[in-house]
Amino acid sequence: MTELKNNAAKCGADNKMTIVCLDLEGVLVPEIWIAFSETSGIPELRRTTRDEPDYDKLMRFRLDILREHGMGIKEIQDVIAKIDPLRGAKKFLNELRSITQAVILSDTFTQFASPLMKKLGWPSIFCNTLEIAPDGMITGYRLRTKKTKLTTVKAFQSIGYDTVAIGDSYNDLEMIRAGSAGFLFRSTPEIIKNNPDLPAFERYSELLSAIKEVL
Repeated sequence: MTELKNNAAKCGADNKMTIVCLDLEGVLVPEIWIAFSETSGIPELRRTTRDEPDYDKLMRFRLDILREHGMGIKEIQDVIAKIDPLRGAKKFLNELRSITQAVILSDTFTQFASPLMKKLGWPSIFCNTLEIAPDGMITGYRLRTKKTKLTTVKAFQSIGYDTVAIGDSYNDLEMIRAGSAGFLFRSTPEIIKNNPDLPAFERYSELLSAIKEVL
């Protein structure tokens, strides 16, 4: 709690407006690729950014597996349509948005995100896009920019906002550390162990209290 109080003092001293930046998968909704792995019966697709820090390596691996099995965007979207937010996620997000600005920063794709955003009440999301062939096969992907999450929080900071960030994976660590405060939420034991200075929470009520304390 000392760490939270120090962060709170810093936020207050800066006297800036604050945007809370949240990861999507693992924080507000289940991991899409794990859900697809279970439905398709392809265990290799359970690998996520919790396991592989190199995002490009992970995506190239995923696309190779999809091509090998002859699966494309339709099969993935059919699974996404059946995914619901994590229990308590929408209530948490609604309360958070009632007290501060909040935006989702995700390495997912526009072709995946829409049905999930509808179920969460249409929050703002910044994500990437897939390259899809006429036959529906996924041929590649395009990032909005390099280091999308870190670049985005720094852009917010450059126009006068302070940032508080929440995530669960390796690719969230830079944005978590870039602002006045940051938290791990339902992360892995390894990531928590390797980042002992970052407060880690398992329940939305605890996370919301921590955010309120630093605002």
